[in-house]
Amino acid sequence: MEYVQERIATLHEFGSTPRVGDVEAALEETAVVVPMTDREHESPAAKRVLAELEAVDPARVFVPVRASPDRIEPFRTWLESFDLSLSVLWCNAPAVEELLGTVGLDNGFGKGRDVWLALGPAAEACEYVVVHDADARSYEGNHVARLLAPLRNGFEFSKGYYARVEDGQLYGRLFRLFYEPLVRALEARHDEPIVSYLSSFRYALAGEFAASSELVRRLRAPRAWGLEVGTLGDAFEYAGFEGTAQVDLGRHEHDHRAVAGDAGLEGMSRAVAAELLRVFEERGVEPEYRTLRKRYLDAGRQLISQYEADARFNDLSYDVSAERDQLERYASSIEPPGSDRRLPRWVDASLDPSAVLEAAQPWPEKRLEPGTQD
Repeated sequence: MEYVQERIATLHEFGSTPRVGDVEAALEETAVVVPMTDREHESPAAKRVLAELEAVDPARVFVPVRASPDRIEPFRTWLESFDLSLSVLWCNAPAVEELLGTVGLDNGFGKGRDVWLALGPAAEACEYVVVHDADARSYEGNHVARLLAPLRNGFEFSKGYYARVEDGQLYGRLFRLFYEPLVRALEARHDEPIVSYLSSFRYALAGEFAASSELVRRLRAPRAWGLEVGTLGDAFEYAGFEGTAQVDLGRHEHDHRAVAGDAGLEGMSRAVAAELLRVFEERGVEPEYRTLRKRYLDAGRQLISQYEADARFNDLSYDVSAERDQLERYASSIEPPGSDRRLPRWVDASLDPSAVLEAAQPWPEKRLEPGTQD
């Protein structure tokens, strides 16, 4: 247990129940966004998240779902079985694709776009918006209150952080072995405020955050992965150091991805690299790409030595060879970001949130009574 502060306010868990001020009043003004895909349908982790949210009872819950046409109806039925003021958004519904096509936003999809579709309606409905994933097997409803606490005390943006330790080993590999050494490599040569800001987060790739509706309307979401990093860049613009806090959410147990391949952490590292380096470049950082990979590898090897010592101290299993292999794999992701395909801020979007909400409704198929004709 420690109480060290970063450049941003850091709220620790010292064993007591966090004080959020008037929790019930805050929840009456809060929308929770929980993105899901086919794999979350009736999964134990997603069921736990929704059951915990039932006890929390926020004003609204928005669930953007990416599912095939034959799966969306049972998915919707299952979601609506929970006692929540819940709106299901079918993110790949034909009507959604058609609506986005009318404004040139139908090219590309993924988690970022799914969350973005829900953020507009959520910010329209409530003063505060909380976003978190549905794959945390250790999720607790008080995470909502913890994330809201800074907002009720004058902050604009609140980011969750936690320990990824389970099954006797360290996880959080993409953050530990890619994000952290890359930021350290840049921090050694750049003193721009954005570098210090992004290095202040204890788990920058956590999917859990809360923000005022005004800030949410100013987020430019990547269409697929990289949402967490892109969010931090926009939070820096709107909230800055003084308006940002991070909150201890204890220990999280998440689903794990394989390392190799486009669908694994290796593929995710390319998206994270593109968004991270874009955030830096937009705010005055000029990375020396010719030497950046080597400096990243040097920083990563030093961190691996530190992780190994920490694992041994806590009697955890630690595969140094596997960690070094991941470091090498991720290094190939470090290159100048490509074209900017982020979605627009909702304050600039030529779409109305209510139109998105209507287009994304997974209405059940029309059922005819016997003897009637359509």
